[in-house]
Amino acid sequence: MILGKIVGKASTLQFQFSVTSSAARKLQFLQVYHPEYGPVLGQIMELERTEEGMTAHCSIIGYKDEDGRVKGIRTPFAIGVEVLEAEDQFIKDVIALQEEGGFLGKLEGKDIPIFVDLQKVLTKHLCVLAKSGAGKSYAVGGLLEEIMEKRVPLLVIDPHGEYSSMKWPTDEDAEMLQRWKISPKGYGTQIQEYGDMSIKEDVRPLKLDEKMTSYELMKVLPLQLTSTQEAMLFSVIKDLEDVTFDTILLGLEQLNSSSKWAIIEMILHLRKMGLFAANYTPLNELIAPGKCTIINLKGMLPEIQDLIVYKLLKDLFMARKQEKIPPFFCVIEEAHNFCPEKGFGKAKSTDVIRLISSEGRKFGMGLCVVSQRPALVQKSVLAQCTTQLIMKVTNPNDLRAITGSIEGITTETENEIQNLAVGSALLCGMVDRPLVVTIRPRRSKHGGRAVNMIGVVQEEYTKNVVVESREFEEQGLLSVIKPKLELNEIMLMSTAPIKKITTYLIPAAFFRCDIKSYFIDILVDRIKGMIILDPDNDQKKEIRNLGIDCAFFRKPAYEKIDFDVKLDARITLNQLKVELSKYCKVEDMRECFIVYRKVEW
Repeated sequence: MILGKIVGKASTLQFQFSVTSSAARKLQFLQVYHPEYGPVLGQIMELERTEEGMTAHCSIIGYKDEDGRVKGIRTPFAIGVEVLEAEDQFIKDVIALQEEGGFLGKLEGKDIPIFVDLQKVLTKHLCVLAKSGAGKSYAVGGLLEEIMEKRVPLLVIDPHGEYSSMKWPTDEDAEMLQRWKISPKGYGTQIQEYGDMSIKEDVRPLKLDEKMTSYELMKVLPLQLTSTQEAMLFSVIKDLEDVTFDTILLGLEQLNSSSKWAIIEMILHLRKMGLFAANYTPLNELIAPGKCTIINLKGMLPEIQDLIVYKLLKDLFMARKQEKIPPFFCVIEEAHNFCPEKGFGKAKSTDVIRLISSEGRKFGMGLCVVSQRPALVQKSVLAQCTTQLIMKVTNPNDLRAITGSIEGITTETENEIQNLAVGSALLCGMVDRPLVVTIRPRRSKHGGRAVNMIGVVQEEYTKNVVVESREFEEQGLLSVIKPKLELNEIMLMSTAPIKKITTYLIPAAFFRCDIKSYFIDILVDRIKGMIILDPDNDQKKEIRNLGIDCAFFRKPAYEKIDFDVKLDARITLNQLKVELSKYCKVEDMRECFIVYRKVEW
């Protein structure tokens, strides 16, 4: 298709043409004939409209010589030469796109699949940079799916608990998935999740090795030691055969110095955290062929997150250098918190991440740093990432950080980063020229969506069902215990036509209780004052029969819920607390609602 003819000035790097076709688009690839080099590939970088018409400003990518190398032209195009829309095969030939590998998406505006060389990604480090909400965790999830398909060991540092949703298949639009030729798939058999069981009940407990060198111990201590305290600690450790918290405390207690008490208090604090143990989580359990290990740090204090990342990555890196564990790929979300740029904070994990970024590829430990604030990430770490996936960024400081750390980012490219649509990304490093890619849909469920604060009726599942009219009251988010089955699942599992579904909100209270040093969560309804064991099957128990078997393992979540009937509470929170206090110690309490759906056939 002819798009126009070259006008004005033309150089060996740029040209412009007068647009005569409505099909011309920004970032469109062009094909222009050169009498000396044959067909040459170019790209529209900007379109400008005046009273006289539309002009396209273009850059020249090059041509393929007889040896298969891409070269730039040495003499400009002639004025008046026709400019054509580039054919798909010509684009593939010149840019040398991969024909296989990890399916990332499609070239924007074209039906050309973009594959990334997973070997290069896994061994030469990757960074994913974008402002909040631009789709970086969605894109990373898609890349992790491709890596899991190859059964490469994965470790994901997940501060927000976004990646555990990959255990289940996506619930995105089926028609859209079909257009992309993607089938929903969950990776529950490959994913193993570790974290704090008091925050998320379906995770495995993570225990770190309590045996540490004097340097490691000083690194993990929550306060900076004085030179006297450092010397005191070193004098105790150097004589120990087995360095554990207990042996260090025993050695410190034998010293005759008042300075020892501050160190003892800090070590006791570390021990009480419950992170360190002699029987720690085996490293070959965390890193195993075909497994994706998610370290879920959601709900933990920032200093605890930093401590875990430092100790875990240091131990894994040393184990990998000694070939005690297989080669693996490590993804660090919110990397600016764990390896901040100088002047923007301190983190215990900075040194080990910087070491992995510079030496990890030699030992088979790939790194992916993900951040919404590139300006706050250590420049030396970003510079070691040879592949970059950059999504929409608008902050001027972040843009300067990207252009200062990544090769091949021009002024035109920097402007394009600010205008990228959500779901589009600039891929750099894989090919000579940055490419704008439309990220493919996920096979697995995305866990990074924002909380639904508005509430949308699921009409697609209830269009054939009579639903009682709702008169919503003005309210914010509600803390709710949702049923295990969603509306769509009820519809799919029903063997008979459903006449009506009525959604009730039942007032309840969620308690954290200490029963003889055992901490459990329990759910109590505020109408009859009964302990709820299973709200889906109406299993209850009297408060006087409270025991460990009353533990409730689901936690309330804040959501906007569409409901038909909201029942009024008959028992106050304090009344329930007084009653429970007869049988246990109440540590915490909060109001919530149980969502119950009554189905009529």
